[in-house]
Amino acid sequence: MHSWQAIGPQGWDHRFKPLVTVVPYPFLAVLAAQTVAFKHDRPGSLAVDLVLCAAAAAWTLVLFTARPAWRDRPAVMGVFLAGLIGFGLVMAVRDPWWGFYSVVLYLYAFRIIGWPRELFFIAGVAVVAGTAQATGTDVGTWPGRLEFLAILLINIVPMCLLAWIGEIGSRHFADREVALHDAREVNARLETALAENAALQERLVEQARTAGVLDERARMAREIHDTLAQGLTGIVTQLQAAEHAAGDPAAWRRHHAAATALARESLTEARRSVHELRPEPLETGRLADAITEVAARWSARHGIPVQVTVVGDTRAMPPAAEVALLRTAQEGLANVGKHAPGATRVGITLSYLDRQTALDIRDDGPGFDHGRPGGYGLIAMRQRIEALSGTVRIESEVGGGTGISACLPAETAEVGW
Repeated sequence: MHSWQAIGPQGWDHRFKPLVTVVPYPFLAVLAAQTVAFKHDRPGSLAVDLVLCAAAAAWTLVLFTARPAWRDRPAVMGVFLAGLIGFGLVMAVRDPWWGFYSVVLYLYAFRIIGWPRELFFIAGVAVVAGTAQATGTDVGTWPGRLEFLAILLINIVPMCLLAWIGEIGSRHFADREVALHDAREVNARLETALAENAALQERLVEQARTAGVLDERARMAREIHDTLAQGLTGIVTQLQAAEHAAGDPAAWRRHHAAATALARESLTEARRSVHELRPEPLETGRLADAITEVAARWSARHGIPVQVTVVGDTRAMPPAAEVALLRTAQEGLANVGKHAPGATRVGITLSYLDRQTALDIRDDGPGFDHGRPGGYGLIAMRQRIEALSGTVRIESEVGGGTGISACLPAETAEVGW
């Protein structure tokens, strides 16, 4: 519907209020002046016309202009427009120039009633206009009646068709406004979602940064344990042995030399850890060679033979996996030196299987109660292996030695340490 209610109070006030509150009165004044000019020699008829003109003006003033609130009442507006059309029809019958008043009547009919009832009032205004145009037609004869009917239809049909087209356009405009409103709401929700996503992303970045810091701290803790802590432990062990061998110059020199060599190795490893480089043995050879070299150095310091066995075809592994297995071997040997007094031999087996790579370290020491909580070295070893989707198993019993088994998948994702 394209009545003034559909347009809204603000749209009505700004776009159509000047037309319907001002224009009708100048129209009536001009037409009244024209009536006076044409009928001044017929005072009786002129008086009737002027009374009708004043009545139309008063009708408009009372029911429409002076009562804005009544414009929201379709019934009142219907009475108002029907009466105004009646005044127009009477005046058009009396004087054909009153047909111009149909302009004002069309303005009201198109705007204040609403679809589809406005069609009846538009047709009524068209009858007023057609009656004025048919002045002089002899309606007493059938040809005259047909001519009069044709004139009415020529006025009624196009104006009703125009009203129908206007209604379609009004509905299209309303649909477009609804679509635009929905689009604005969607855009507003999208902007809100984007803002929330941006805030979430910032939180995720902050969490990732915090997790990275924690991971780096854990990595550095493991590196310090695997290099400085193990090296310092070995140095202390060698120095204590040298102190106990004070009466044996040859043994003292051997322990002193071992402590000095271990200190140099630990210093080199510490420097490499600071620069996040791979362990020195891996810089110059494969994993099996690196484990063999580490085992040989450990055996020379502790005087315990270590047998390294490689099973299966060697294959390239991600650096992180090689570092994890090498550190596991180092930690296993370090645990033998610290916690397995009386051990006479150690065996290390590196197995390249179809779906995994396994490292086994076994000694014939006194063993321990497996229910006892492990130290940081075992915790760090487990963290390294499990971070690469691997598993660690520790088997030990009092008097039965100790075995450590670390397994990594063959397709181990490379993870930075």
